[in-house]
Amino acid sequence: MTLADDLAHDYDGDQLELEERISLRRVAGLSTQLADISEVEYRDLQLERVVLASVWTSGSQADADNAMRELKLLAETAGSQVMEGLVQRRGSPDPATFIGRGKVAELREVVQATGADTVICDGELEPAQLRNLEDQVGVKVIDRTALILDIFAQHAHSAEGKAQVELAQLQYLRQRLRGWGGNLSRQVGGRAASGVGIGGRGPGETKIEIDRRRIKTRIAALRRKLRELDQVRATTRETRRRNRVPSVAIVGYTNAGKSSLLNRLTSAGVLVEDALFATLDPTTRRSETQDGRAFTLTDTVGFIRHLPHDLVEAFRSTLEESANADLLLHVVDGADADPFGQVDAVRAVLAEIGAAGLPEQLVVNKIDVAQPTELLALRGRFPAAVFVSARTGEGMAEVCDAIAAGLPRPDIEVAALIPYSRGDLINRIHQLGEFSSSEHTAAGTRVVVRVNADLAAELARYRVDGEA
Repeated sequence: MTLADDLAHDYDGDQLELEERISLRRVAGLSTQLADISEVEYRDLQLERVVLASVWTSGSQADADNAMRELKLLAETAGSQVMEGLVQRRGSPDPATFIGRGKVAELREVVQATGADTVICDGELEPAQLRNLEDQVGVKVIDRTALILDIFAQHAHSAEGKAQVELAQLQYLRQRLRGWGGNLSRQVGGRAASGVGIGGRGPGETKIEIDRRRIKTRIAALRRKLRELDQVRATTRETRRRNRVPSVAIVGYTNAGKSSLLNRLTSAGVLVEDALFATLDPTTRRSETQDGRAFTLTDTVGFIRHLPHDLVEAFRSTLEESANADLLLHVVDGADADPFGQVDAVRAVLAEIGAAGLPEQLVVNKIDVAQPTELLALRGRFPAAVFVSARTGEGMAEVCDAIAAGLPRPDIEVAALIPYSRGDLINRIHQLGEFSSSEHTAAGTRVVVRVNADLAAELARYRVDGEA
């Protein structure tokens, strides 16, 4: 839009209305108890009662509602009961109290009225913001990053997964240690106090400094452990690479149906649950295309908007399964309220781990429950995508065809007459190469194939000149 157009339309930039800027808006229908009255007594006894707080700084009303719904799902996945959701529209979060100093009193009233014991803020809060909010609201305050870390800690089962989560938690905690008063310091007094005399007076190591030193030591130990575990993973990857077995990584937003797709394609039997971050430990299974080419299929950890940087760093070795793949099977939840936002969030994380330039095949899942209008919009924006339902099996044949088409092709064409005694070579061509033609003759099997360099060297002695 030109300057003349701005003047003609009396346009003065994106403005926030005063009432919206200074008010808190309650989000209806967020209470967990509203959806499950039969278990209210159980939830009152067992679940942590939380109030959600968010600052709406940009985007549309729908974007703000989607963000709050996602925060609600995260809170429930962590094992809490959502009592209330509050949104304040501001140009930016308040540097001292996140939601604005004048609104903290209103938040405290909501917490007291609902009996909540925790406030969850939709963002990564600075240590000062956490401390100020806790002091003024009177209950525990955590941010989105701590919430996601808690979910990861609950769902990690393997030694590598547990070490990765602990590393991310310690890196997050190290910057947020806090303490009050002299009971958290270690001071050396004068002669009357401790008998150390001249040269021994002055401040010693404070409790916070001791905690930081211990955390630093533990972080170093965890990194050494992860390097050892990563060597095992790197050896496995190198073996697959040496044998020229292509790899396909299933990536996508959390709870998009990646594990269900892996089970449907390979009968892997991995955990499938309608919950965020149900899968943390990658699972790899071997499979074959219709023409017999072998490849590996890996289910990876799900992504989410604003995935904490500490988690990306801690899970880097696991995420490298995606960065080293020959093909990315990008699964999108077609029934989600904002599937396009999911695609953008996943691609942002892929770019962060160096996998942005890899071949990608979009797979829109859950078409059995998605709205037809949403599916039509997805088809319009992603015409090359495959639309499936991992639950019912619809579209699985198209996924297999897309994988076969997306796998790298061997680059050397060879014509050879292979004796019948070398059936092992025929089998290896089926697994690692492509047949252009095959004919049985009295002297052996005459083939024209595409293979990798290693297999081409083995076929050299049987090569037939002039046919390839």
